Amino acid sequence: MSYPTRVKLVDVGPRDGLQNEKQPVPAAVKIELVHRLQAAGLKEIEVTSFVSPKWVPQMGDNAEVMAGIERRADVRYSVLTPNMKGFEAAVLSRPDEIVVFGAASEAFSQKNINCSIAESIERFAPVVAAARAAGIHVRGAMSCTVGCPYEGEIAPERVAYLAGLMKGIGVQHIGVADTIGVGTPIKVRKAIEATLQHFDLNDVSGHFHDTYGQALSNTLAALAMGVWQFDTSVAGLGGCPYAKGATGNVATEDVVYMLHGMGIDTGIDLDQLIDAGQFISDHLGRPTQSRVAKAILAKRASSAACEAV
Repeated sequence: MSYPTRVKLVDVGPRDGLQNEKQPVPAAVKIELVHRLQAAGLKEIEVTSFVSPKWVPQMGDNAEVMAGIERRADVRYSVLTPNMKGFEAAVLSRPDEIVVFGAASEAFSQKNINCSIAESIERFAPVVAAARAAGIHVRGAMSCTVGCPYEGEIAPERVAYLAGLMKGIGVQHIGVADTIGVGTPIKVRKAIEATLQHFDLNDVSGHFHDTYGQALSNTLAALAMGVWQFDTSVAGLGGCPYAKGATGNVATEDVVYMLHGMGIDTGIDLDQLIDAGQFISDHLGRPTQSRVAKAILAKRASSAACEAV
């Protein structure tokens, strides 16, 4: 089986990972997290979202965070923009990429953004047009591509339908997301195949949650299809407010460890990445969700204890 020789990871921890934290995370902490991620070698970082603070108070400091980042020329900084009002605010912070999102489930679309799938695309169309006119890259995210907490299993035809709508309004890259973490390799493969009816393989990425412990298996299935771009979240941060029990995104550390073990290059320093995950986990007052980080941190502690004897 032939796998890609290099994989690009988009760390969504600063945005997708932190957005549902109940306690406010200071802008300085978010900025430091971004700095640590880029120091570890991440070239794609989803920093924040320009949404109403009424709905997502954690992202109310979006402009402050974007202004505080010491940018690197080789790093792409992306932000989520759900509508024109969000885009108009976001463009002032000079993002390299904007992200629009839709669901393959009608019920989830109504619960998440209070409109139908078709209506969501109507909202996104002027955002995409404005971004592209301004020379800003546009990435789309398709949630619930294999399962929905309200509708259950999602047919691949629904994924193809949404992918076609996204392509039709000018979205340049599309992410196939298992938002609630119920996917298995076969289901993920079918969702990606449906997406490939409208997008080139090089414009498709995977976004997997680990609720049922399938995120790495699903990543491997996507790799086997030639997919070489994935969203991950440092320390496994994240979850879904509209899907009870859904856990965080697959941990960046776990994916990097697997890829490096397969001889696949990521350009990421695993030790520095683990330190970044430990930094944000310490701030949040809970252990990292990365199995790899837990094992390596335990090994470090054991080695330090032996040296102290």
